[in-house]
Amino acid sequence: MKPKINAALLKTVVVKTLPVMAGYLVLGTGFGILFESKGYGFIWSLLMSTLVFAGSMQYVAIDLISGGASLISMALMTLMVNARHLFYGISMVGRYREAGLKKPYLMFALTDETYSLICSEPVPEGADSHAFYFLISLVNQCYWVSGSIAGALLGSLITFDTAGLDFAMTALFISIFTEQWLTAKNHLPALIGVGATLLCLVLFGAESFLIPAMLVIITAMCSIRPLIEKTEAKEAQDCAE
Repeated sequence: MKPKINAALLKTVVVKTLPVMAGYLVLGTGFGILFESKGYGFIWSLLMSTLVFAGSMQYVAIDLISGGASLISMALMTLMVNARHLFYGISMVGRYREAGLKKPYLMFALTDETYSLICSEPVPEGADSHAFYFLISLVNQCYWVSGSIAGALLGSLITFDTAGLDFAMTALFISIFTEQWLTAKNHLPALIGVGATLLCLVLFGAESFLIPAMLVIITAMCSIRPLIEKTEAKEAQDCAE
């Protein structure tokens, strides 16, 4: 019988998630500082990062909450910002099928970085796969929560100008985009994303471009999916030969 959660598996997960820790502690701290600067103490940062845990959306939520946005506006913005998670979830159906009581949390804690680790890291020999996935998800969230609390406490103790701090998440996505551009063979999806975003920005303005851009990107990607799959299959066949 495969062992469930144990110290050895936890140690393995901690080692594999160290790169995520480096990013989440910094970004979580930035979120905590910004949230505290709007008048919300560390308790609110703790609750947001524990019960919401939405990464970039938490940064967006700071202005929405402090600006008095309606629940409908926040719901629509959350859907658009995190729409990619719909595709993540579909691809994880098989992995999480037999997760049992762990499944709700695994679904809740599926971030970009957690998804990447679960898809790329092999399950340690003799370990239970769902325990492995659960620990990756939990440890990554602990990093984010710790950073959020530290940032909120730091923001309450030290007064400084937070202008530009909210660019941290944008910088992260730029870094991810650059890395994927350099490693990907097919740049068409990236070009569609950039092109659709710029077009909608010009047509709808900075305040309203996000939702149309996401709709255009989703439609375009669904349309060219057969072409991309055909190209990748041909490349794989050529490599095999």
